[in-house]
Amino acid sequence: MTGLSVHKLHVVFDGFVAVGGVDLDVPAGDLRFIIGPNGAGKTTLIDAITGLAKATGSVTFDGHELLGRKVHKIARLGVGRTFQNSTIFEELTVLQNLDIAAGWSRGPLTLLRRRTSVPPEVQHALETIRLTEVRDQLAGTLPHGQKQWLEIGMLLVQNAKLFLLDEPVAGMSHEERDATGELLGELSRDHTVIVIEHDMDFLRRFARTVTVMHAGKILSEGTVAEVQADPRVQEVYLGHSVEA
Repeated sequence: MTGLSVHKLHVVFDGFVAVGGVDLDVPAGDLRFIIGPNGAGKTTLIDAITGLAKATGSVTFDGHELLGRKVHKIARLGVGRTFQNSTIFEELTVLQNLDIAAGWSRGPLTLLRRRTSVPPEVQHALETIRLTEVRDQLAGTLPHGQKQWLEIGMLLVQNAKLFLLDEPVAGMSHEERDATGELLGELSRDHTVIVIEHDMDFLRRFARTVTVMHAGKILSEGTVAEVQADPRVQEVYLGHSVEA
């Protein structure tokens, strides 16, 4: 598996440049955090990668050009994405949610058949996302953190290789944030993980590398320490110039 490569990406809405010529390389197995003020273009960047926003330039993952493909075809190439608002089926159980997600590549006749056992990929996802003990619980009754883990599990059973997670720890307790950080670290052993995040404490604890966006462009990249020491980043976040 190769990583994600974004080259000269532009997204324009009615004359407004939301993403202006972004170049971004995320190697396979990276746990990359993308941060920046509101309106920096972070979510729009993810929308362009996943086919939800029309863009120009080039986006390749695992050797495939993504721009110009439909959303479902990008997903079939192993690109998985979560949103700020949960997209699980709350009236179904955890297991049913995962089973439906696992059936995305199966034909309609096989989906109608009643399963007598838990498929291996679903069992593996349950264990990975720490929801084995609540597999028969209605998804809508889960705590917020576990709902986010279920969404990640649904991407796992769809064979996602690239995870694009939009503010996954928003609204979580400290314990849930810690568990989520550990989960993301585990995922990055076999997947590439990109996280849009505002929680700086969470970033400092779990990010491997960081990309800072501002006004639709890449402002800074590097380790957490390198980005924190960048006077341009300090200026954006503190609102005034800082001497290098």
